[in-house]
Amino acid sequence: MVSKTSRNWHLQIHPALWAYRTSIRTPTGATPYSLVFGTESIIPLEIELPSLRISLRDYLDKDEDYRVARLAELELLDERRIRALNPLKVYQHRISRNYNKRIITRQFEV
Repeated sequence: MVSKTSRNWHLQIHPALWAYRTSIRTPTGATPYSLVFGTESIIPLEIELPSLRISLRDYLDKDEDYRVARLAELELLDERRIRALNPLKVYQHRISRNYNKRIITRQFEV
């Protein structure tokens, strides 16, 4: 992705950021995109071949059923974010414990 010359970095930044947003993180077990928007990301290739999810979303009108379905999705998103916090806390505790093992305390006389 990175070349010796940095002339075309503006062409490579979009795929790099897309890869960052759609790759699964170890602490949360989910992608940043899915934690924010509640669904897995749709890669550009999937847009050309419509999936069932895209077809259903286009089919639904802005009526009461759509609102109820959307609220249910948002509630599931909140639950998913809360579930992602527990592994994140365990991961951060493990990282801090390993980091603190290597810390050497020193006292200086003034």
